[in-house]
Amino acid sequence: MNKFPSMEIVERLRKQYPSGTRVELVCMNDPYSKLKPGDRGTVDFIDDTGTIFCFWDCGSTLGVVYGEDAVRKL
Repeated sequence: MNKFPSMEIVERLRKQYPSGTRVELVCMNDPYSKLKPGDRGTVDFIDDTGTIFCFWDCGSTLGVVYGEDAVRKL
């Protein structure tokens, strides 16, 4: 069962990854995603659960789930 991050963590993520930030996927815990480590994208927004929604260069808009997936800032 997922535990959502606190609003403090969500706000920290929003400061760390503002809209327009370029990121690279480190890992994604989703067997159905076509995204793979090294894929790059641009942050669109971060929702109240800490999910980082990106426009991936490959065309995907799949979100990066807090605590499950990881990206790094470029």
